[in-house]
Amino acid sequence: MGHKEDLLEGAKRCLLEKGYGRTTARDVVAASGTNLASIGYHYGSKDALLQQAFLALTEEWGDAVGGADAEGADKLPADPYERFRAVWERLIGAAEASRPVWKLQTEVVTRLDDDEKLREAIKEPQREGRLGMAEGMLGIDPAADPEKARVAGLLLQALATGVMIQWVVDPETAPTAGDLTEGLKVLMGE
Repeated sequence: MGHKEDLLEGAKRCLLEKGYGRTTARDVVAASGTNLASIGYHYGSKDALLQQAFLALTEEWGDAVGGADAEGADKLPADPYERFRAVWERLIGAAEASRPVWKLQTEVVTRLDDDEKLREAIKEPQREGRLGMAEGMLGIDPAADPEKARVAGLLLQALATGVMIQWVVDPETAPTAGDLTEGLKVLMGE
């Protein structure tokens, strides 16, 4: 890897270990084995590097739990409730490993009112993430049915955020895939 890739990997490690607000340029340099000048040369600023590192971490999480390379949506059960359960078993099964990413995401959300550049940097990836969840988790092709993919992605993203925050706060009482499936049945009047 070159300095640019080393910086990105170092920044990702620092974000997961120290958080967004506590990561300094010197931390990233120490973690990456590069130098301070490399940050400016490759990314323009520490903030721009941290934004890229944050986006890379969230994309990696999405690919791991719901992307095309994860257990394929084509292998999910045909029954909608069983499909829903299978999707949430995959997501919740990754909850403990995902904890550092979700802690980081929570911290980043609290910074958005004071950091317009960060807010702008994550808007489009968030939209893309919704579509990716619809495709990777439910097999909905955004090109073939953009509106269906959009609304399914909105729901999946909202549920994922709420479920994962509950796992960060209290894993012992956080919902299981079975709880979510039974809750869905209640909402649907079954």
